Amino acid sequence: MLPIRYTVLKNLTLAPSLLKLGTKSELEDRARSIIKRVGLEEKTDYYPCQLSGGQKQILNLASIMAMQPSVLILDEPTSQLDPIAASEFLHCVSRINHELGTTVIITEHRLDEVLPLSDRVLVIENNGISAFDSPQKVGKILKEKNSKTFLSMPAPMQIWQAVTENDNTDCPVTVPSGKKWLSEYAQNHKMYELTPENIQKHSDKEAVSLNDIWFRYEKSGADVLKGLSLKIYQGEFAAILGGNGMGKSTALSIICSLNKPYRGKVEISPLNKNSFDTLVAVLPQNPQTLFLKKTVLEDLYEVFDGRKISKEEKERRVTAAVKLCRLENLCNRHPYDLSGGEQQRAALAKILLIRPQILLLDEPTKGLDAEFKIEFAQIIYDLNKAGITVLMVSHDVEFCAVYPSRCLMFFNGEVVSEGTPRTFFSSNSFYSTSASRMSKGIIDNAVSSNDVIYACTGKSRDISIDRNTPDIDLFKNDTENIPLKKEK
Repeated sequence: MLPIRYTVLKNLTLAPSLLKLGTKSELEDRARSIIKRVGLEEKTDYYPCQLSGGQKQILNLASIMAMQPSVLILDEPTSQLDPIAASEFLHCVSRINHELGTTVIITEHRLDEVLPLSDRVLVIENNGISAFDSPQKVGKILKEKNSKTFLSMPAPMQIWQAVTENDNTDCPVTVPSGKKWLSEYAQNHKMYELTPENIQKHSDKEAVSLNDIWFRYEKSGADVLKGLSLKIYQGEFAAILGGNGMGKSTALSIICSLNKPYRGKVEISPLNKNSFDTLVAVLPQNPQTLFLKKTVLEDLYEVFDGRKISKEEKERRVTAAVKLCRLENLCNRHPYDLSGGEQQRAALAKILLIRPQILLLDEPTKGLDAEFKIEFAQIIYDLNKAGITVLMVSHDVEFCAVYPSRCLMFFNGEVVSEGTPRTFFSSNSFYSTSASRMSKGIIDNAVSSNDVIYACTGKSRDISIDRNTPDIDLFKNDTENIPLKKEK
């Protein structure tokens, strides 16, 4: 973490000076050179707290580069950045690699931007190396192995492989190369009209209503929410998108009463069903804040501390939560020993044990691989079937383009646009998916890889969620399933 009491320039001279890597004059000259290289010239005298999320991450990068490393290792550096900030950050990394000759090793789940910048890609599956080659060849290797990791590859690669099958030409990796290939394909093949969106049905009754909400963190500070109004319906899965610092997480804090607006009205409408114990629950960005015990299983049972409930009912609920969140092989592990995605699943299971009517998710797909994102979407669908309302804040445009029933764009503390995923992303030039940018002007309203594949082949890939799953045991309303009550 960067010292908040130092300016951008001071931060870039601090670590090298502590390591005695040059005189004060030399370090300042080096810092100004790096600031210019990463595009922070206008922020030299700013403090870190005055920077956007993307700028803070670029400053972190610049601070490391001030020590002139020969190898730069980055662990999911874009996981908390919006798509535009992530693109700017990766552009800085690419410049460092090409202009300074610094070797860069980066681990990422968001590959649409990273793979085109890479010389080689190493894929690790089942504790072993599955592929290690150029991006073009890795995609083909994974497809031939029928690897689930192929679902994480950039949209142009997935679309090309699904449409051409065993074409011997190099597959496109970037959006421009994918667009060129798709344009030529559309000129020489029959194209199919997209089927209507399969939107999850929900109640017309409001679960959450925010009316003209104004909020600031400090009395003399700037407003974070500015006349925010939105309605979320019972049993709906809605997603909030927008840049860093636009008020998305703040809106969640208002809904769960962590913060209170100084103007406006918040209305939460309960379902009044016995199968729910809690009105509103939040899965935070950092799941580690929820872990208190030495194993995942102990952490799940911790939810029942101080409450009157039978041993059998505790076991039934925990078993259902473990099954729902795919934690069977993780129960005896320490929560901190889990991967980021596994921690998200364990934290979600713990939240679900309090059986909320309204579930708020803050960046829940961060650290999840493409395979589990499909399973995660299935979990949300099953929760919606049980009557639970799910509101998610996310930068994951590829996920949001497929699974929510509605997407809302936040800008400057208010909602500026909303619609179904296809309507939302096809009309958005900046906050859009790779598939949308690749197919724009060729296929109307295509926003996901599946949309483009269907338009080209008339067939959909078999990776959709199952809409005929049984009801979730955790929320069944039987004689044992009584609301939790605190002990007196």
